[in-house]
Formats: sequence, structure tokens, C-alpha cells
Amino acid sequence: MNRGVTFVTLFLILATALAACSGGTDQTSNEPEVKEIILATTTSTRDSGLLDVLVPDFEAQTGYVLKTVAVGTGKALKMGEQGDADVLLVHAPSAEKEFMNGGFGSERFLVMHNDFVIVGPPDDPAGIKGTVSAAEALAQIASTQAMYTSRGDDSGTHMKELSLWKDTRIAPEGEWYLESGQGMGATLRIASEKGTYTLTDRATYLFNRDTLDLDILAEGDPVLLNVYHVMLVNPDKWDRVNNEGGRAFADYLISPEVQALIAEYGVDKFGQPLFFPDADKTDADLGLE
Repeated sequence: MNRGVTFVTLFLILATALAACSGGTDQTSNEPEVKEIILATTTSTRDSGLLDVLVPDFEAQTGYVLKTVAVGTGKALKMGEQGDADVLLVHAPSAEKEFMNGGFGSERFLVMHNDFVIVGPPDDPAGIKGTVSAAEALAQIASTQAMYTSRGDDSGTHMKELSLWKDTRIAPEGEWYLESGQGMGATLRIASEKGTYTLTDRATYLFNRDTLDLDILAEGDPVLLNVYHVMLVNPDKWDRVNNEGGRAFADYLISPEVQALIAEYGVDKFGQPLFFPDADKTDADLGLE
């Protein structure tokens, strides 16, 4: 037998065996069985640009494909109740508790917070600038019948607005009160074009500020705290829920590395973070209980 041929043959056998034991096989075994995850979330996480940073990073790290459906929190919760999402990232704590108490969610984790602000035309026709009480600011807008645009979409922001109107004991109605029925970014654009007031999360406003003719006119009221949780949809209710994928995304959000990323998001452009990480805190720490 030709010794050269034998050597080449043995070399090829050895190379093939090494390849089979290499990281290529391990990577295959680590690939998620069901790659697609459906995330139902509020429009503010999209319109603030945060998801543009987090989603590609999560997909690159895990091999999952995250399909994001950005709607109002009410619609996101409804998707979870119907088993049409695997994981939720929302910001309406009272509604979230109802979701969990109804057995629709299996786990819920604190992720981050920012705050709501009332923005409006720079000339401030209702004279609310510097008002600390959000309810008083809205009452003043109503009393002067200055134009106001509500999201009117059962979102977390809309729920917060309705709770503030309840505090004023005023039912907002009339030609001065408009409803956009759209997300936060679109509602801000409408308010800017029409010269109206609106309630917004600070992050979405700051991210879009350069394109808006709106100023922050009322801020700082503790009731304007805006808290985000991630919730896993209960797989015991729907076999189609990708619980493993949902948990991977929840674990990603509350990991120290991503919490640090959230803490820095926006600082370079706006001189302040757009969100504050909270995975190391409890709801009680934020005054939610």
C-alpha cells in the first residue's frame, strides 16, 4: 500500500472526527428549537428607539428571532390573554396585576422606569408651565378649553391620563379634546401639528424632540412615575406559547449587562438616560405597593 495515500486517508479521517467534535456541533445543539418569539409591547419602547438597540443584540446573543408587535398596553395585554404573544413588555401596573391575577401570566419582573410629562405649545395658552400637580395642569387646560390630544387607545399612557382626569373630577369632552387613537410618536406629531397639549412618556418626547414644536410644561409630580414590567404569558393556558423563548427575553432584560445598557441609553445624545434600570428593586421600592 502506498504510504502517502495511507497518510492522507488517515489525516482526512482525523480531520473529519475533529470537526464532528468541534463547536459546530455544539452550536447546533444550542440553537433554540422554536426560534420565533412574539413580543407584545407598548409603542413607547419602539418610539423611544430602545428596541432598535435591544432587539438586534438579543437576537445576536441567543439565536432567537424576536417579532415585535408595538401596540398600546391594553392591546398587548389582550394579546397575552388570547395566547397571541409569548412575552409582554408593558407599563400599566394596575392592569398588569389584573392580568397576573387572572392566571394569564406566569411570571412578572420589574425592568425599568422613567416618567410622564405634559407637553404643549411653547406659547402655553393654558398657562400651565411650571405646574407641579399634573391634575391641576389638566384642570387648567380644561377650564381654558385649550386644545388637548389624547391617545385614546387604551395604552398605558392613556390609562395614566384617565386616572389624572379622575383626580380632577372633570370629564374631558368637547371640541377642545381630541383623540388620536394612535401610538405615542404619532400622537406627539399630531399635537405638534395642531398646537395642542398631550401627556407623553419623557423618553419618546426626547427621542423625537427635534421634530416637534412642543415644550415640556408640567413635570415632577410623583404620580407621573412610569414603570415597565416584563411578563411571561402562561404556557399552561396555551400550548402554542413559546415559554422558553419568552423566558430567554425576560432573563435578557433583567441581566446586569442589559440593565447597564438601559442605564446608558440616551446619555450620549440627550445628556440624560431615557430609562432607569430597576431589576434590582421591588415594586415597593418604587412606591407601587
